[in-house]
Amino acid sequence: MRTADWLLLVLLSILWGGTFLFIAVAVQAVPPLTLVLARVAIAALVLLALIPLLGTRLPTSLRAWWPFVVQAILNNIVPFTLIAYGQMRIASGLAAVLNATTPLFTLIVARLFAGEALTVSKMAGVVLGIVGVAVLMGPAALTANASNLVGMLCVLGGALSYGFAALWMRRLRHIPPLVASAAQLVCSTLLLLPIAAAVDRFWEVPTPGPAAVAAILALAVLSTALAYIVFFRISASAGPANVMLVTLLIPVTATALGALVLGERLTATQVAGALVIGSGLIVIDGRLLARLGRRGNSETPH
Repeated sequence: MRTADWLLLVLLSILWGGTFLFIAVAVQAVPPLTLVLARVAIAALVLLALIPLLGTRLPTSLRAWWPFVVQAILNNIVPFTLIAYGQMRIASGLAAVLNATTPLFTLIVARLFAGEALTVSKMAGVVLGIVGVAVLMGPAALTANASNLVGMLCVLGGALSYGFAALWMRRLRHIPPLVASAAQLVCSTLLLLPIAAAVDRFWEVPTPGPAAVAAILALAVLSTALAYIVFFRISASAGPANVMLVTLLIPVTATALGALVLGERLTATQVAGALVIGSGLIVIDGRLLARLGRRGNSETPH
């Protein structure tokens, strides 16, 4: 990937890492499915307002909309539901480690269904990144609840769904990131509306306070609307498999934000985990290792 793509990937990890801060506040006043619905609905409205201002437009035929319906299911509905259900059975730390397998699933899905080459460096880098996430979370991730096989399979199923979403996203690479983001969020909103209504009866939920409202708006505008624009931009430039590397960075940025904003203590294992993850990303990128290899060959006496 280019340097600009890596910078956007870091930005995306910050935007999605911030969801932990916003959700922690909002979920105290709003049920989970209603929160997810509010997140995608508000984000969709924000992007729909921007589309005419930037001279673009949404698809005008039903045939053009169906790829976004599939993307919404694979990238939002299925993983959100599976991961939420899984976290009812296993520790959140273990769920974060399992979710970090998304790049590995993405590479495997691309190999099996698209015939994409699975290089040793990519596999080694992804495995190294997953190890780094495990180090970052520390022994606390392996609590008694981690033995629940159903919960672990649910989270892994969510990661696998993200892998298929990355493959499906290739159909959308020719579409401007703003349009692709808005269309996916519109579809997610329409699909989630009846589910949240049936489960949460959100019209009966008390009006949330100012802190919860601010958290919901930040979650929708920053961690969803802006994040999806960056997400589709990286996908169009560097490919869907590379954009899924963000799941390795999210635990790092989430931990850093917790230390900076919430005053949480930054431990030695967290720093070590971040360094291991960074090493994995360097291996996947390959440019630094190739440069060092060329320098070593040039310095070898002949």
